[in-house]
Amino acid sequence: MIDQFKLESHYQPSGDQPTAIKQLVNGLNEDKEAQILLGATGTGKTFTIANVIQEVNKPTLVLAHNKTLAGQLYSEL
Repeated sequence: MIDQFKLESHYQPSGDQPTAIKQLVNGLNEDKEAQILLGATGTGKTFTIANVIQEVNKPTLVLAHNKTLAGQLYSEL
């Protein structure tokens, strides 16, 4: 079992990402029932969520609605 998710990247969150990460983490810590991260293709949603997973440090289930996206998420996370 993996003790902690460790994001390995040459990039740092930028633009709207730091705010989104903070808001999502706060929502999880406040036990919000649902949250939405909305962004166009290529805006760094997966990278943003990876940062949230790292910061929250809780077991996380990542779901994808098709095999193509599942493969992409698998390779990126």
